[in-house]
Amino acid sequence: MIELADMVRQLRDQLNTALTSAGPGPVRFELGPVEIEATVAIDRTGGAGGKVNFWVVEANADASVSSSRTHRVTLTLQPTLVAPDGTRRHVLVSDDEAHGER
Repeated sequence: MIELADMVRQLRDQLNTALTSAGPGPVRFELGPVEIEATVAIDRTGGAGGKVNFWVVEANADASVSSSRTHRVTLTLQPTLVAPDGTRRHVLVSDDEAHGER
């Protein structure tokens, strides 16, 4: 299993890789909302004031995971480029740099 935060972090890394290694050609894709649906197991440690962890359950999860309570969550993320001055720009995926891309 992987923590939900790690899954989102890895998704962001892969989107950044797609931005920097897009194929050749004039066609650009604007990156719109990214929807993720995952089955998660919830783990609470330390009693009432403790930490809650969300673990993403793999498709081939073993019996120990299937015996615990799992929940389905859907996340909708809107990728945005944020400049150092706080300006927000749409994300474009392309081979050539265009104004507003990084």
